[in-house]
Amino acid sequence: LETVQKEVETKKAELEAAKAALLDAKTTVKARQKEADEAAKAMQAAEAEAGRLKEKISHANCAVDRFTHELEVQRKESKEAGKQTFQIFNFYELISRLPSNLFLIKLVQLMEANPWIAEEKQLFGVADGAFDFAKRDPAETRKRVAQLTERRDKLSRTVNMRAMNMLGTAEEQYAELLRRQEIVLADKRKIQDVIDDLDSRKEQVLKAAYEKVNTEFCNIFSSLLPGARAQLVPPEGMTILDGLQFRVAFGEVWKDSLSELSGGQRSLVALALILALLLFKPAPIYILDEVDAALDLSHTQNIGQLIKNHFHHSQFIVVSLKDGMFNNANVLFKTKFVDGVSTVTRHTPSRPGGTPGTRGDSRPRCVAAGESEPQGRTERMSSVNDW
Repeated sequence: LETVQKEVETKKAELEAAKAALLDAKTTVKARQKEADEAAKAMQAAEAEAGRLKEKISHANCAVDRFTHELEVQRKESKEAGKQTFQIFNFYELISRLPSNLFLIKLVQLMEANPWIAEEKQLFGVADGAFDFAKRDPAETRKRVAQLTERRDKLSRTVNMRAMNMLGTAEEQYAELLRRQEIVLADKRKIQDVIDDLDSRKEQVLKAAYEKVNTEFCNIFSSLLPGARAQLVPPEGMTILDGLQFRVAFGEVWKDSLSELSGGQRSLVALALILALLLFKPAPIYILDEVDAALDLSHTQNIGQLIKNHFHHSQFIVVSLKDGMFNNANVLFKTKFVDGVSTVTRHTPSRPGGTPGTRGDSRPRCVAAGESEPQGRTERMSSVNDW
């Protein structure tokens, strides 16, 4: 029992201790609860403070952004102000240079408006010259310029100012025409030099031809008409370039005009000139049709002998009706009517002391023609001078 009582007392003591411990625990719990409540209140207060701080931070960030923007704007404004300051500085510098610049601008404008300044500026200031400024009063000069300007303004109301533009165009055209004229004149001088050279050569050739033809003309005419002379001479006071005229002399008497000659004599003059021209520039073949019609037999014989003696390298076809020409021909072609039909026969006249002429004969052969009427038939003959 004592043991039980001891155990009961022990249990009671443990119970009391447990109660005391429970009481302490409750006290501790209350204290912890109070601390928890206080912590919760503190947390709520801290959260509220944190909200307020966040709001302040947000306001502060907004203020920072605003201040940053304003700072950037101020920086830009400061930079622009710096530029403006630099521009103002340059402007002041330009203003300081303005008088000299205005002078230069005015000088350039004057030179552009008056091109003659650049051309004659080396004469400016030359003593006793047109631009001796030392002897001119600037005030008087400005007054004179004002008067001239006023006069120009008055004239501009009545004068067509566009004519100045037209004048510039006309002057350009005039200058171009002068340039072309110089080219044309240069070409003209070259052409004139060529013409002068050709005229000189022509005169030389004509002089040589005249001398040759005149010599042959005189010789041939003297051969055709013995005892007579003929020549080609320019009219009095002229040259061979102006023309030539005939002069004929019988013996020592010179005729004043060809009208004093007979028809036969004029024919001999013309024939002598033609043959002289042919001797100057020979041709391979000649055709003469009754050139001896107005001549007597002696003159016809002279023509035949002349052709034989002077034209060794040419062929003559001569139509003639006279025996004087036949006698000098190498080959005769006779034409006649036989029973109303025209016939042509070829004959080779015999030569004294030899056989009839042939094509191998080295002497010139001439043509002659004659006419006879045997047994009522008409006969016409021609001969060929064939070398």
